[in-house]
Amino acid sequence: MSHSLELKEARLARRGKFFKKGIIIAVVSGMLYGVYVAALYGATGNGFWVDWYGYGDIVTPAGWYDDVLDPTISGFAMSFLIAVLILGALGSGINDFFSAIWMIIKTAVRGKFMDYLRCFKSKPGAVMVICALIGGPIASTAFLIALIMAGPIATPISALCPAIGAIIGRIIFKQKLNFRMACGIAICVVATFMIGSTAFTGFELTDPMFLAGLAVALISALGWGIEGAIAGFGTSVIDYEISISIRQLTSGFFTLFILTPCLFLMAGAAGLYPTMLFEALQGQVLEEGLLASPLIWFLISGLAAGLSFGFWYKGNSMCGAALGMACNGGFSFWCPFFSFLVCGLYLGWAGFDLYPIQWVAAIVMVVGIFLIAVNPLELFKKSKEV
Repeated sequence: MSHSLELKEARLARRGKFFKKGIIIAVVSGMLYGVYVAALYGATGNGFWVDWYGYGDIVTPAGWYDDVLDPTISGFAMSFLIAVLILGALGSGINDFFSAIWMIIKTAVRGKFMDYLRCFKSKPGAVMVICALIGGPIASTAFLIALIMAGPIATPISALCPAIGAIIGRIIFKQKLNFRMACGIAICVVATFMIGSTAFTGFELTDPMFLAGLAVALISALGWGIEGAIAGFGTSVIDYEISISIRQLTSGFFTLFILTPCLFLMAGAAGLYPTMLFEALQGQVLEEGLLASPLIWFLISGLAAGLSFGFWYKGNSMCGAALGMACNGGFSFWCPFFSFLVCGLYLGWAGFDLYPIQWVAAIVMVVGIFLIAVNPLELFKKSKEV
């Protein structure tokens, strides 16, 4: 009897350590996402990207939708909307493609490359491809476009994806959406308005471009919410390192080599695509050092993005998708925080200052996301049992 009791206690202790480790991994995934966003700012704030973003001086804020006011990128005039779409897709595609290279190398080093190839032909692999198309070309590109149009405020709005995922799960998969979850969604919305009430990016709240950027950020939240709602099937039977490799390769290849060329074609500048793709990685390295190279920043952002998504999958499998999603949702705070450290303090760029209301709103949003994902009473009961 005593031996059986000791065995049960040991099993519970091991399960508790496994559960806590999953929470830590999920939290780290959110932190790495903040590093990814900060590095992405570094990539698109150097080299030719500075000149490309110069269209903000040509087009008045109220005329972003007016084809009469055409910005010029690499000597070619195009509408503001097409210019934003092209730059968003180009940056997102490069990041995800480099991320895929990092993750495939990691998979190969760990002896899983052949499994990775086999999984592409499986049904769970097909699910991951679908998730990648939703979360990559749609959501990730929308996120970068939102950063261009509205600045860092796009980050906490895109962090509404767990809330949207809960709603989608209720509609499509008939998952439970009770009063507690509804309260969590309401808290997230309140936090978003708290952040939007300040001049966080220098835009006025009546600026059409700023408002459009917020709408695009919601598209990224919708895409990631859908991805999170359906990715569980694939990741439940595929190793998380293989899953993230499939996800990043699909997203990177489609965004960079299919979506982006199509956008150039729409702009009537198909021949400009290879030139801009090459220029997107160039920087004044000899004059200003390695960190003046977008290539270096894209390598950092790609690695951080791959590890972030991979740890998200792993954390979900260890502590449950609901709690993992809540812990990962902390990126609504980590993105502005690391952007402030890297871009504001280290690089000395303007527009990345953090004000008290942003700190408070980020914490409020994390509380809302946590409330959506987890019943605090059940979590407390589980910790007592452990």
